[in-house]
This record gives sequence, C-alpha cells and structure tokens, in this order.
Amino acid sequence: FKRTLGGNIPGAAGSGEDAGMLVTRTHLFAAPLDECWAMFSDPDSHVEKFTSMGHRELRVAECERDDTHLRLVIDRLVDVDVPSFAKKVLRPTNQLRSVDEWNRKDDTTCAGTFVVSTKGVPIDISGTTSLTAEGDRSRYDIAVEVTVRVPLIGGRIADVARGMVERQLAEEFRLGDEWLARS
Repeated sequence: FKRTLGGNIPGAAGSGEDAGMLVTRTHLFAAPLDECWAMFSDPDSHVEKFTSMGHRELRVAECERDDTHLRLVIDRLVDVDVPSFAKKVLRPTNQLRSVDEWNRKDDTTCAGTFVVSTKGVPIDISGTTSLTAEGDRSRYDIAVEVTVRVPLIGGRIADVARGMVERQLAEEFRLGDEWLARS
C-alpha cells in the first residue's frame, strides 16, 4: 500500500504489513527545457549534487546517453540518522545504487523513472519524473515511492523516510537551480 504525503493509510505501524508512502513534488526551474535536459544528462551535475549533500565514495558505474535517452547508474555511500527504534534493522551508513532512465519525448517533454537500491536494507525506493517546457522555464514533477519491508515498525520507519525524502528533494531542487544559474 502507499501512504500519500500527509495521508493516513490502513496498515500503519504495528500492523505487520509492509509500510509505504508516496511523495510527489513539483519544482519550476528558471531555465528552458534544453538547459534542464543538459543538466540531467550530465553525470557531473549528479556527482556534484550528491557530493554537496554529503554523499561519499561516488562512482558513476554506467552512463549511456544520446540526444533522446539517458541511463545513469551511480553508486555511493550515504550516512543517515537512524532513530533508536530502528537501529536493529537499519544502518547509519548505506551503500546506495541509483539507476536513472530518461527519455526525451519531443521538444517540450522529457520523462523518466528511477530506482534506488540500498544494499542490505529492507527499503525499496522508486519513482517517476517528468520535465515539461513552460516558456523559458521548465516544470519538473517527481513522484517518489518508498516501501518499507519491516513488520511492526515499518510504518514508523516510513514516517522517518518521508522526512528524509522531503529534505532530499528540497536540496536537489536548490542544487539544480544553482547548477542552472552557472550554465
């Protein structure tokens, strides 16, 4: 099941079911679609973004791109604050692999998907993205789905994950704005 940001869903903490949530956000980049596509297609923008967010030991494991398609795989270590109730199932340092796929549909629209796997952690993260031209600006829509596979406390972990996702998205938007301003 999914927990929409701010919504209540049956099967919350203590139910024994997988817990999950869906966070959706929209951001308006002050740059045309071509510049945003160039940023998303540039592995250096992702490495700079993740490094600025404190991620470490980054490695671009794969980068396939052309004028209409991007597949980018990045491995990295990420440190997180683990609440005391979750310390038996979550670790403070995690090996992440993100796989981003983007397709440029036409001159005004790009769309993509992503999956983030965390080695040895019972959390699945995936989502969809879209980039749409709005004059000399670009509308970026993202939906992040997080599923926690931990009986009894999964709902509580999903609540903590929601805060992490919200903070990360806000930081990614800010860093994207900074990258585009320098372009």
